[in-house]
Amino acid sequence: MSLSTLLIVVLAGAILAYMLGRTQSYQIAKPVGGVRNLAALPNYYASLMGLWALLPALLLIALWSIFDGAIIDSLVRATLPDEAKQLSDEDFGLVMSQVNNAAIGIGGGALDEAYQPAIEKLKSLNNTSVQAMPVLAIIVLVIGGLLGFRAVRAENNARYAVERIFNGTLIVCSTIAIFTTFGIVFSVLFESIQFFRKVPIDEFLFGTHWSPQIAIRADQAGASGSFGVIPLIVGTLLISFIALLIAVPVGLMSAVYLSEYASNRVRGIVKPALEILAGVPTVVYGFFAALTVAPAIRNVGDGVRDWGAENGYEFLASLNVSSESALAAGIVMGVMIIPFVSSISDDVINAVPQSLRDGSYGLGATQSETITKVIFPAALPGIVGGILLAASRAIGETMIVVMAAGLAANLTVNPLEAVTTVTVQIVTLLVGDQEFDSAKTLAAFALGLFLFIITLALNVIALRVVKKYQEQYD
Repeated sequence: MSLSTLLIVVLAGAILAYMLGRTQSYQIAKPVGGVRNLAALPNYYASLMGLWALLPALLLIALWSIFDGAIIDSLVRATLPDEAKQLSDEDFGLVMSQVNNAAIGIGGGALDEAYQPAIEKLKSLNNTSVQAMPVLAIIVLVIGGLLGFRAVRAENNARYAVERIFNGTLIVCSTIAIFTTFGIVFSVLFESIQFFRKVPIDEFLFGTHWSPQIAIRADQAGASGSFGVIPLIVGTLLISFIALLIAVPVGLMSAVYLSEYASNRVRGIVKPALEILAGVPTVVYGFFAALTVAPAIRNVGDGVRDWGAENGYEFLASLNVSSESALAAGIVMGVMIIPFVSSISDDVINAVPQSLRDGSYGLGATQSETITKVIFPAALPGIVGGILLAASRAIGETMIVVMAAGLAANLTVNPLEAVTTVTVQIVTLLVGDQEFDSAKTLAAFALGLFLFIITLALNVIALRVVKKYQEQYD
């Protein structure tokens, strides 16, 4: 039985236990004068019985899936020949991979007869594991259901037990989220420390040239490696600034129109149409930027340059527009993140109490004055949150930058030239087979840590600004 089939069986068993618990709760309610005389509602008894059946079975499946492979490997290692046990960790891992492949019928001829007992042992343990887990899970499911059935009693307040289980589940989920965050941060930090042992941190932070190619041979030229992050930061901020310059005004004005001026019919058409932009894949935006926007910008630039040359304007005649530019990527990215600003700002503006609008109108303010002096200050935290979300989306975008702005790490603030971003370089550094002890690969983790610190600092500053204005308004 496959894992997905087993999960379906366990879920069906839990649903059956829920239905039996509900039926039993109505049965025990008859002798005591009805449901109102029970210590809890029938749904709580049914939920308790379903959880008794479901949770132990899921826990068994999870633990089995986590520790099954490690236990089987430890048992198989005991049957390996002595020469295999004396190998290095890398060679031993290769041997275990060959044993695993031979057990499933792939490449069995690569190992001699001395490894045959280990292969047979692995086959036997795998078959036993595959057959035993469904049986044990179903047994635990039945036992849990029976224990839950015993808990369906008129004097037992099942509500408290169910709520404790749900509270514990929420605590476990939140704890997992917290530890996952810490795990990500510390893993990136550890790899970044390894990188800074190879590359000085001042060269990384203040260097103005990015070329992470490392020479493979001693006589190889042109690949010494430069890890200055300044061009990547400038390119990231330039493209994000252009995107926000388009998305924030358009998104805010759209939200104001939809929430304050548009009729219900217009709102019902325009708001879903705007939100469709958020569902368009980024590769589609990338194609649009590379095939439509970037050539159009270059054609316009060529036209302006020719006009400047004909009319004697030297600064226009020297205008040079790259086929891949930050402006093309920023424009398309700005269109992409408009829904993030518009949708959130619209929801926040609609959440402002109508009494504030009525009070403003009662004091003689016009609609535009009410929007700028009452509604905007009240909705400022939510609006800033939407802008931050849009900014994070812009900073983390990769596909549009690759297709429209290129991979060249140029230190420039000219939006008509090709630039690259931090996220694009992270992807580029980790594409293909890499050695995770080289400075080139470890540079991706250093970039990730640097981007994390910058984003965290921006969020802290934004939260302080929001708190300041919110306290003034309150």
